[in-house]
Amino acid sequence: MKYLFVVQGEGRGHFTQALSLKSILERNGHEVVGVMVGASAKRKLPDFFTNKINTEIIQFHSPNFLPTPKGKGSFLLVSIIYNLLLLPVYISSLFTIRSTIKEKQPDVVINFYELLCGITYGVFNPERPMINVAHQYYFLTPAFQYTGKNKMQFELLNFYSQLTALNASKILALSFREENRLQHGKISIVPPLLRREVIQQKVKKGDYIHGYVLNSGYASELKLWSENNPDKTLHFFWDKKNVAETTNLTPSLTMHTLSDIKFLNFMAASKAYATTGGFESVCEAMYMQKPVLMVPTHIEQECNVIDAMRSEVGVSDTDFKLDLLIDYIPHYNKTLEFKFWAHTAESFFIYELTRIETQSTNIFAAV
Repeated sequence: MKYLFVVQGEGRGHFTQALSLKSILERNGHEVVGVMVGASAKRKLPDFFTNKINTEIIQFHSPNFLPTPKGKGSFLLVSIIYNLLLLPVYISSLFTIRSTIKEKQPDVVINFYELLCGITYGVFNPERPMINVAHQYYFLTPAFQYTGKNKMQFELLNFYSQLTALNASKILALSFREENRLQHGKISIVPPLLRREVIQQKVKKGDYIHGYVLNSGYASELKLWSENNPDKTLHFFWDKKNVAETTNLTPSLTMHTLSDIKFLNFMAASKAYATTGGFESVCEAMYMQKPVLMVPTHIEQECNVIDAMRSEVGVSDTDFKLDLLIDYIPHYNKTLEFKFWAHTAESFFIYELTRIETQSTNIFAAV
């Protein structure tokens, strides 16, 4: 079968999921005929993705959340106004997506949580079935219970997720755990998409803390902590533009630009991992049995953290309080449950992606 990928271009997780799924499909005799990526002027495509995907990349303009002035979170209101001003550009992107589907003639379009792909199916409903893949769809199921205070933002997140899956034939919700019930209407709960590079890592306990920050504004916070704790070695990755491959903010804090193998090597040899709460990197830390500090910057990451805490992966806070992580390390309980679940991903995805119902159902009616 032939597949066309459409990938949301923010963060690291959707890119690594696309790489992993492409490998799974090709190992089983299928073909990825192209990869469309929702681009933003605020972020660049990571080199690890462009170097590894080995197929045509077609970029289109897509909505993006703007960082706060300090670069730590997202400005919701400013982001909405900014994206409304670009509405004509996004309308053009809908036609780009539709024309690419017609040109590539895939058997299936796989949407990694890209909003404009969902809207394309909502408006034009192309003949080719769309299957959506993301952890965010897990929040639409009864298996997830939101326990935070931002109820309105949670409802908006779920509304956004529904928009990404308009007229989807099937929705695959990535999960930290195998649940008792794996089917909820059109939504199937499936294992995370970990790449072979993760599974093949030789893991050891090092003497430094590894980390990833989506928004580069956290670098100043990390720098201050490092200056107050010069005996603690830190290796963090960021997606900041126009910087050197490595930047030493202090003698013991090194910031690295995103590189997939380098990132995984540093994680495998670390003693713990700190992150803003992205699903994919938390899964990688869980697989390598590294305790995690999660610092969510927006509602999506907050939900990831709530979900991850059910699996007892580590600790959470509103700031990068690395002392909290260091204190937790002796109490971290290693288990093999997550590894067993992750190892079933290939059979789950081949089953789900090669059995397609021709009739599409609007996700609003499916949940």
